[in-house]
Amino acid sequence: MALWDRFKESASTMQTQLMAKKNDLKSGAFRDASMAMCALVAAADGTVDPAERQRVAQLIATNEVLRNFPADDLRRRFEENLDKLTTDFGFGRVSVLQEIAKAKKKPAEARAVIQIGVVIGGADGDFDKDEQAVVREACYALDLPPHEFDL
Repeated sequence: MALWDRFKESASTMQTQLMAKKNDLKSGAFRDASMAMCALVAAADGTVDPAERQRVAQLIATNEVLRNFPADDLRRRFEENLDKLTTDFGFGRVSVLQEIAKAKKKPAEARAVIQIGVVIGGADGDFDKDEQAVVREACYALDLPPHEFDL
């Protein structure tokens, strides 16, 4: 199986797993970590063009699991994290990874944050090396083994 096909299948499986846990994913830590993850994936290459920003914002707004939270609140948190990353990617990355790490107290939420990263990263049909690398970094921040997510 080609690598991309494996990632596509993995992203689909992860979205299904997220849906199964939807009712358990309602904490503020999960919300904040998820928005930090979305911003990190969107800015994985160090830049965020307006089309990419809009695409990720649309994915956030339409993701069933994230509908546990008000869309305006999610968008604001996503934009705040993106601003940190676009102002100074290196420093912003540290801050955003700290936000992601807040979810590690609950393993189900930590795994769900990584799954959201994979789903967002693969949504455009190309889960590229930069996106994989930042999701792998997030795994380390959450004390999760990257190979559990095919990273």
